[in-house]
Amino acid sequence: MNEVLNILGSIPWWGWIIIFLILVAIKDIFFSKEHIIKHNFPVVGHLRYFLERIGPELRQYIVASDREELPFNRNERGWIYASAKNENNYEGFGTNEDIYRTNYIFINNSMLAYKLEKDHPNSEHPYFIACAKVMGSFNKRQRPYRPASIINVSAMSFGSLSAKAVESLNEGCLLANAYHNTGEGGLSPYHRKGADVAFHFGTGYFGVRGNDGNFSLEKLIKLVQENPQIRMIEVKLSQGAKPGKGGVLPASKITKEIAAIRHVPMGKDVLSPPTHSAFNNIPEMVDFIEEIAEATGLPVGIKSAVGQLKQWEELASIMKKTNRGPDFITVDGGEGGTGAAPPSFADHVSLPFINAFTDVYKVFQKEEITERIVFIASGKLGFPAKAAMAFAMGADSINVAREAMMSIGCIQAQSCHNNTCPTGITTHNKWLQAGINVKDKAERVNFYFAKFKKELLEMTHACGYEHPSQFTMDDVDINLSDKNITMTLASTFAYHKTSVPFTSVQEHMDCPHLGGTFSKGKEVKTKEAETEDTSVYDTN
Repeated sequence: MNEVLNILGSIPWWGWIIIFLILVAIKDIFFSKEHIIKHNFPVVGHLRYFLERIGPELRQYIVASDREELPFNRNERGWIYASAKNENNYEGFGTNEDIYRTNYIFINNSMLAYKLEKDHPNSEHPYFIACAKVMGSFNKRQRPYRPASIINVSAMSFGSLSAKAVESLNEGCLLANAYHNTGEGGLSPYHRKGADVAFHFGTGYFGVRGNDGNFSLEKLIKLVQENPQIRMIEVKLSQGAKPGKGGVLPASKITKEIAAIRHVPMGKDVLSPPTHSAFNNIPEMVDFIEEIAEATGLPVGIKSAVGQLKQWEELASIMKKTNRGPDFITVDGGEGGTGAAPPSFADHVSLPFINAFTDVYKVFQKEEITERIVFIASGKLGFPAKAAMAFAMGADSINVAREAMMSIGCIQAQSCHNNTCPTGITTHNKWLQAGINVKDKAERVNFYFAKFKKELLEMTHACGYEHPSQFTMDDVDINLSDKNITMTLASTFAYHKTSVPFTSVQEHMDCPHLGGTFSKGKEVKTKEAETEDTSVYDTN
């Protein structure tokens, strides 16, 4: 035994490396049945799988250009990160965008910008841009609601996001006077940090689910009564990432807390079916919406990706004839989606936002009922120019998901579905979550929203308007192909949006149904989120 130990002790460090590599080679050649590369190229074949695993990071930081990577390129992420950190988010030496590419948009500025007088509300509150419409006013809901911010956090559930991520977003929404959509995972303690809440549920009815797995109106009524911060209810029909498929929360991401909130068992994948059990057709869906609105007093709306238009036309016709139906409609673009989805769905099923929204808006405009509905736009719109385009098309506010995740530190690692998110945002691993400082991340959400609203408002004023709702389809041009190089949105999509009943920003601030901290008479003061305007300096 001593002789063996002496022999082993005499082996140099590089000798152990050689022995290790020989053992790996033997394993690869004789025991690797499922990987051809490892069998045919022992040892070095492992490099292929390692590079494949870190491929997104390699492309993100080394290979891809600033404007090349998807779903969000480096410049887009950089603008969000700089805004969220309250740093200089400007760029110098002109744009590096290909301004001649198809679908590139141009905002048509006015010769004379809108003049902001000293006594204007935005002089004192530069980050206040409320929704121009009141949810539930037409249908006379008991508790109508005007969102105090035109940018809000989209549906992302506790379960798909970690506890600290949800808490950071909610506290950030409180600072920014925005609302926070719960996603379909139910109302968690982390959604109860002060911000207005949009309670969202889908086909799994998590949070308002009976013992039989079906929708429970009694649970919803109780939830709304106990949580007055719930200001609107959203029924998810489908989402951009995987419309008509349903969702899966892997068993590995289900904790006891999540199981209790969702009313589901531990140790099993949680499945959301592709269809609702509470209704089977459009008339029944309208009845379902009205039943919820009557029982809770809140505005009720729907969220859906868009493809075929026949059922949208049926819904618009019913709403026209009966004066019943959703108070708001969230149109989700096919390019959106924070959750995991089969590539066939994520890449090909449902229309991208610009096509989806124009199709749906024209359906309701044909019935002359667009003024009854608050249109919420969703799908990579967390940038001021894209938001201006959405408002020109008829949107009344926008929801952001992945952009909000980036504001609290998401690095686009694209491992949301594996419970291995390196930033702790989409994992329930305690160690990975430990790096999230909730107070700091909440400030970053606030700064991102502040910078976004500041730039959007400046673009609005540059076009001669007081509020983004005043944008028209003639205010935005879009690059097409062939001979039609550039045309307005109105010419491209063949409609003009219905004029929004906007009066003034002051009227919005005086609205009794205004959400956010403004309605409570105790506005949270926003820390100055300005950067020095270096554009006036000549650096030549």
